[in-house]
Amino acid sequence: MQKEINISVSPKQAADEKQLSRIVASQLRLDEDRVRGIIIRRRSVDARKRDIRINLGILAFIDEEPKPLKPAEKIYPDVSKAAPVIIVGAGPAGLFAALRLVELGMKPVILERGKSVSERKRDIATIHRDQQIEPDSNYGFGEGGAGTFSDGKLYTRSKKRGDVNRILEILHFHGAQDDILIDAHPHIGTNVLPRVVTAMRKTILEAGGEVHFHSRVTDIISQNGKASGVKLKSGQTLSGKAVILATGHSARDVYQMLHDKHLTLEGKPFAMGVRVEHPQELIDSIQYHGRSRGELLPAATYSFAEQVEQRGVYSFCMCPGGMIVPAATAPGELVVNGMSPSGRGGVFANSGIVVEIRLEDIPKNYKRFEQLAGLHFQSDLEQKCFRQANRSQLAPAQRLDDFVKGRLSYDLPETSYRPGIQLSPMHEWLPEHIREKLQKGFIQIGRKANGFLTNNAVIMGVESRTSSPVRIPRDKISLEHIQMPRLFPCGEGAGYAGGIVSSAIDGERCAEAVVRICSASSGV
Repeated sequence: MQKEINISVSPKQAADEKQLSRIVASQLRLDEDRVRGIIIRRRSVDARKRDIRINLGILAFIDEEPKPLKPAEKIYPDVSKAAPVIIVGAGPAGLFAALRLVELGMKPVILERGKSVSERKRDIATIHRDQQIEPDSNYGFGEGGAGTFSDGKLYTRSKKRGDVNRILEILHFHGAQDDILIDAHPHIGTNVLPRVVTAMRKTILEAGGEVHFHSRVTDIISQNGKASGVKLKSGQTLSGKAVILATGHSARDVYQMLHDKHLTLEGKPFAMGVRVEHPQELIDSIQYHGRSRGELLPAATYSFAEQVEQRGVYSFCMCPGGMIVPAATAPGELVVNGMSPSGRGGVFANSGIVVEIRLEDIPKNYKRFEQLAGLHFQSDLEQKCFRQANRSQLAPAQRLDDFVKGRLSYDLPETSYRPGIQLSPMHEWLPEHIREKLQKGFIQIGRKANGFLTNNAVIMGVESRTSSPVRIPRDKISLEHIQMPRLFPCGEGAGYAGGIVSSAIDGERCAEAVVRICSASSGV
């Protein structure tokens, strides 16, 4: 017999399978020898009180030998001769759309402006070594999208648990670690994600799909008002039954192309701010009530959401045991982001701390850009940051408490940011709307997390790519662009997702919508 049970145990007990078996037997009021084995199905850390607990969902095998849970089998049919669908972008939305199309019997043709993971690694090394940005191959562009070289967070606020579990199972099938199926806040890690993405590409190719790198899309082709293909920078054109536009939130040229074609776009709220870095040991002490995490607890995380003058100030993409990286996607701009390896074993913790920017907060001189006003505001701040960095990738930085108190820093602490940091009076040049709310937000956070507001922490700029400042509107039912049938805006760049899992879910939804519409009109 098998029985599921939820238990709450100490970190020491959670690390000892024999103790767990005894606790399970006691909870079930059974003799210990009747529990032949256990499998942990769910795991979370509850550090709200000084007595830190590990909450576990356990499958117990009673009077029978344990059976290892088999990973979900995935069968991808041969679609090499099926009707093609163009997918623009090989990020999470594009890759999961492709896999879903294969399952449903259509042939995905992925067009990625950047390079494969292996080639992309070399371009990223060049950013760190020479501070040179390759516009189509960097931390934002290339196979796997911006998520490939990130913490690989798989947490989402999506209420559709079945959809989330399906995404996690597909990632696991392609090489992600077992823990992502168990942990309440799963993550893959920047050292594991590249091989998962490569395995997904292999599945698509083996099923008869296509993946083309160095293929920047410059135009959407239409026939009788319906999207029917794309034109590449090289001049080549490709046709398909539909076009899924899954380009990510940094593809500014795509927004401009759609704007120039007079296709409807919408400005939307977004957020910008700075990235803050603390010693991980300090964050552990704050979150674990003054105790060291030792070997039994994971590197501590945090999540803050404050309200300052009717605007949100919140943490974004918190990376325990991680590092800060240069995330610009074009020369002449400076952007920072964070990432963590799977083990999260680094000595620093970092997170974006950003300020909500509504349309009415964008300076009036940007209104001439219409729906792209937020995009230009974002871009200008990144260019301003680059100039403050003396036209380099050495990030402008300031000690945290000095920034909050509006005073100069005279030196800087050690940092994980490998190009290096340089002293900068960020309290003087950040836009007033962002600066003042960050300062007040940090004070509020410091009241909740004693020790967070300290000069042992450093901020650097700018954290600006939290989400797209533009939405590409689509029909709520068909998921097609409201003006151009067969064009399916998809994922984070279109304004319908935020992060790997929600982007993947949206990619699958768009693939299903493509098949549904194509089947209804002419069959596939």
